[in-house]
Amino acid sequence: MKANAALMWEQPGKFTVHEVDLDEPGAGEVLVELKASGLCHSDYHMVTGDTPLNHFPYCAGHEGGGIVRKVGPGVTALKEGDHIVTTFVPSCGRCKWCALGMQNLCDYGALILEGTQLDGGYRMHVDGRDVATAAMLGTFADWQVMDQASCVKVRDDVPLDVACLVGCGVPTGFGSAARAAEIKPGDVVVIAGVGGVGMNAVQGAKAAGARRIIVVDPAPFKREIAPTFGATDVFDNMADAISLAKSLTNGQGADSAIVTVGVITGQDITDGFNAIRKAGTVAVTGQGTMGVHPVDIDLFEISMYQKRIQGVLYGTGSPQEIIPTLLDMYVDGKLKLDELVTRRYSLDRINEAYQDMVDGKNIRGVIQYA
Repeated sequence: MKANAALMWEQPGKFTVHEVDLDEPGAGEVLVELKASGLCHSDYHMVTGDTPLNHFPYCAGHEGGGIVRKVGPGVTALKEGDHIVTTFVPSCGRCKWCALGMQNLCDYGALILEGTQLDGGYRMHVDGRDVATAAMLGTFADWQVMDQASCVKVRDDVPLDVACLVGCGVPTGFGSAARAAEIKPGDVVVIAGVGGVGMNAVQGAKAAGARRIIVVDPAPFKREIAPTFGATDVFDNMADAISLAKSLTNGQGADSAIVTVGVITGQDITDGFNAIRKAGTVAVTGQGTMGVHPVDIDLFEISMYQKRIQGVLYGTGSPQEIIPTLLDMYVDGKLKLDELVTRRYSLDRINEAYQDMVDGKNIRGVIQYA
């Protein structure tokens, strides 16, 4: 069948929309009519080349919401008509990590940047060329074939243009606070960067009972809106945030710092490390460029002060559990999703949408399909 997809042809580059061909769903796969896709910064790392790709053309996008329209042989987890949210780390349910309840680290994750499906093949084609898809998904297309392991069945009373956000940004940010940083009632936390991930770290910190949630972001719009999600203090620089955290804790520092900057550097981690107390945690969630980036930390402090630097993938949660849970919280009025969507765009405005993100105009932009 035919579909419309935003493709990249080089790095650095731009998206161009093309009519593409889709194969029928194979064994264990489903055909999904996508209704919306969040515009996550992770996909913009591919545009800039911060995340190198090895196959073009490439269909990015991994934060999708849609409806299953056809199932392939052997599909047992889904049926036609089911509403789904995509997960950029599919879960096999059999590897060591899945057995440990750490589906976010499933061995299937090795294929996230390969651009293929689980069998090593491609399901999307243009002008006779195979199209690679991000995270075995490629949600910057109005129709897509994906494995059932990449889909989480969700309740159908949540509009898919907001449900799609729990495919990545919401669980990643929320879990950074509620799980990875291990925030407890009464804690003081510093959160650096409050876009589509960081603003949900604010929500997670509030849900966990943090006493003071100190936000740092250079964008005035984000600082202005952060208190509506639970921030108690806002700054445009880390030095002032650290100063406040220490004044609130008898000079000790914040209980935790969460780094959700769009493109992290070693300095961002250093700042987080300097912000926390003894036995505090720096949760590193933002993505940086691949390669070596020195982090300047006091080697005495990391051991003698028992500080911890914790990497975070998917909020350290299991997608099959956390995605439905977050949507239940939304329906119960305990999680903001509608407020995260600053603007909606058609697929042909995707480059404009990402420029708005870069310019600090959006918490989250969403591509909405007809």
